[in-house]
Amino acid sequence: MFKFQIRVYYEDTDFSGHVYHANYLKYCERARSGYLRDVGVDQNAMFAEGAAFVVRKMDCEFLRPAKFDDVLDVETRLTEMSGARFKLAQVVKRGEAVLFSAAVTVAIIGKGGKPQRIPATLAGKFSQ
Repeated sequence: MFKFQIRVYYEDTDFSGHVYHANYLKYCERARSGYLRDVGVDQNAMFAEGAAFVVRKMDCEFLRPAKFDDVLDVETRLTEMSGARFKLAQVVKRGEAVLFSAAVTVAIIGKGGKPQRIPATLAGKFSQ
């Protein structure tokens, strides 16, 4: 499991003083980028070769609100890998309280936006 810490800034909140719902998606995106970096995936090299990761599906649950100045942990865990995609479980927590959860399906695409199989070298990085 990969942990990524985020502090909630005023700009992240809405008129009610709670984190605006779309910002949880941004927090998860930052954590996914950190997770990929942590397992040794060089996304810049992938882009140079014409490949990229794209979110294909995301099933989200908004459970509790976060507010200004909260320190949040985004936990990311690989749950499945097959063919041209992999699945991640992500949770946003404040302490032990789960505020948001998402099941994320990520695909790899090549030039022209066509799905491509995850190369064995890349798949090996996820299984370490």
